[in-house]
Amino acid sequence: MTVLDSPIPRFHLAMPVDDLDAARHFYGAVLGLEQGRSSDTWIDWNLRGHQFVTHLAPERAQRIHNPVDGHDVPVPHFGLILTVEEFQTFAERLKAAGTEFVIEPYVRFQGQTGEQWTMFFLDPAGNALEFKAFADDSQVFAA
Repeated sequence: MTVLDSPIPRFHLAMPVDDLDAARHFYGAVLGLEQGRSSDTWIDWNLRGHQFVTHLAPERAQRIHNPVDGHDVPVPHFGLILTVEEFQTFAERLKAAGTEFVIEPYVRFQGQTGEQWTMFFLDPAGNALEFKAFADDSQVFAA
C-alpha cells in the first residue's frame, strides 16, 4: 500500500521561514525530504506523503513553551510518528548533520502509558519539529 492508498487522510501544513535557501538545505539535504513545486516565496515538500510547505515570512511570533516530562517543549511544533527503528536511524542522521537538539532523543514516560521515543529540534527559521516513536502503536492515543 502506498501513502496515496492509505485510509488515513494526508495533511497539508504551511510553516513560515525567513530564508528559503536555508529551508531548502535543511528540509532537502538534512531531513532528506523530496522537494515539489516552488516559487520565490514558497517550497512544497513531501513529508511521507503529506504536503508540507515552507512560506517566506520574515516576521516571527513570540515563542511559547510548555513543561512535559521534565522538559521545556516548544509550541507550536510538528513532526511524524515513526517506527522505533526509523526513529533511531533518523536521530543518527540528524546527529551526523550536526543538528542542535532542543530536546535530545530520549524515552519519554518510560514505563508508563504512552511510553515513546522523542526528540525536538529547530529548522533554520526557528520552527520546532518533534519526531517520535512508540514501541506499541496502540499507545499513541492512550489515556
